[in-house]
Parts: sequence; structure tokens; C-alpha cells
Amino acid sequence: MKEFLAPTLAMTDAIAKIFLVAAIAGYVVRKKILDDTHIKALSDATVKIFLPAFSFSVVIEQFHPYQMPDWWVLPLLGFAFPVVFMAVTALFYLPKVRENMNKFPIAALQNVGYLVLPVGQILYRSQFEKFAMYVFLLILGFNVALWTVGKMLISYQVGKTEIRLAEMITPPFVANILAMVLVFLNVQKFLPGLVMEPISILGQAAVPLGMFVLGATLGSVSLRNLPKFSDIVKLSFVKYVLLPASAVVLIIWTKLNIENQLLADVLVIEATAAPAANLIVRVKKYGGSEHLVASLMFIMYLEALVMMPLWLGIWKSLG
Repeated sequence: MKEFLAPTLAMTDAIAKIFLVAAIAGYVVRKKILDDTHIKALSDATVKIFLPAFSFSVVIEQFHPYQMPDWWVLPLLGFAFPVVFMAVTALFYLPKVRENMNKFPIAALQNVGYLVLPVGQILYRSQFEKFAMYVFLLILGFNVALWTVGKMLISYQVGKTEIRLAEMITPPFVANILAMVLVFLNVQKFLPGLVMEPISILGQAAVPLGMFVLGATLGSVSLRNLPKFSDIVKLSFVKYVLLPASAVVLIIWTKLNIENQLLADVLVIEATAAPAANLIVRVKKYGGSEHLVASLMFIMYLEALVMMPLWLGIWKSLG
């Protein structure tokens, strides 16, 4: 029982703190203290400056490919898991798959960074930089899934099916790749502290700003039109039962929990994380059913308050 309760309570405490920050941001938006223009500016600064700086500094310091020869599996998992579970979600909507395609990403595309990184900072303080490095490797593959299949499906109702390669090349992606190239060339050790220290300082703002942007994004959601109960049940079952259960089975089958407990924990937390907040942004920019996506996501974030601690407790009991 202790193996279950201790991690469950620790995750509950971490999630409560994160959602409190998010609630404050949401309140600020609803009271018009900050408007959409301000939130967009904060979001752009986070994505274009602070998150790339954080990613670059963490990969430079923590990525040791020769000590981790199977590192490439993480980007592959970051891509494969969302794509596979979007296909799994489609099975629950047979035979009306086409009419419901815009719901699939909500079940399969998780909040891989903005929500998971703060959790790691709270629960794995002494190992946070390594925790973050694993997250950024997963993001490499996840971004491809988000900007290809995810973007196509979430905006399907208005026929926005084009895929642009340039949209997958985000600043954090570039920072990740650049840092990895420097590490592979073994020249990262020649980077002067005069360069790395300011980058690291900028990166330290990424997590708190990410939490605030997440809350502000959800705070702008209108709940005037609640989704159908059947949609909530189907998407929640895939997101909070099938996906995390599959991750746990995969980890135990590969004995990853024995070889690398921290990485195993990261994968379980990622598998149980709430949907990607950027899905709302994708719909606003490229079209789609904004009210449906926003209301479903809001409900699933409330569910995450229970399901993320529950799954971490189950995992720690098993692992």
C-alpha cells in the first residue's frame, strides 16, 4: 500500500501546484487583465526563446549518446505512440470514422512538455536535467506526429489537410538538433561559459512560463457547449486507460524499469499526461470545431488531476 500511496500523493501535490498556477493564469485571462494578444506574445516568447534555450542547455549538458546507444528509440516512441493511438481511437468510432476524425488527436496527443516538465521539476528535483533531456528526445518525434497526422485530423472538418514541412521545424526542434550535432561532433566542451551561462539562465524561465501559458490557454476556453457524454467516455478510455496501460506493459516487457528507472517513470508520466494544449491553438489557426476541442480538453484536464497520480501510484506498485 505504501508503494502506491507515496507516489500517488506526491504526484497529487505536484499536479495541484501546477494547476494552481494554471488557474491563476486562467483567472487573469477571464478577468481581461491580459488579453489574447498578451498571451500570444508570452506563448511566442516561450516557444521561440525560453524553451529552445532550455532544450539546448539540457541536451548539451546531459546528452551522452555513447553512454546511451539506444537514444534514437525515444524520438521513435514520441512519434509512434500518438499515431498508433489515433488509429486505436478510430476503432471506437466505427463505422462513422470520417465524421469524428477531429477528436482522435485529443485522445492520443499528450502535453509532452508544458505539463510534464513542471511535474519532473517537482518530483525529480535532483535528476531534473536528465528527466528534461529524455522529454526533449521524445519531443523530437512527437512534433512530427503533431504537425502531420495530428494537424490534419484536428482541422479535418474544414478540409485543412495540407502538410507543410516548414511547420515541423520549430525553434525547440532546431535547438535540440543543433545541440545534438555539437555533442556528436564532441565540440560542446569548447563552448565558453560566457555563451552557455546566459542560455541556461534564459532556459530556467521556460517551465514557469510554460505553466502560465498552459493555464491562460485553458482559461480562454468556453464551456457553453459541452461535448457528448459518449465522446468523453471513448476519448477518456483511450487516453487514461489504454495508452498508459500499453506504456506500462511495454516498459515491463523490455525490462526498462530495471535498467533505467528514471526513463521508465518519464514514459509512464508522458503516457498519462493530459492532451496537448497546443491543439486548441492549431484549431484556432487552421480551422476546425473550436468549441468541441476546447470543451473536451477542459474536461480531460480535470480528469488528469485524478488519473496522473493514480497511474504513477499503480506504476510504482508494479515497478
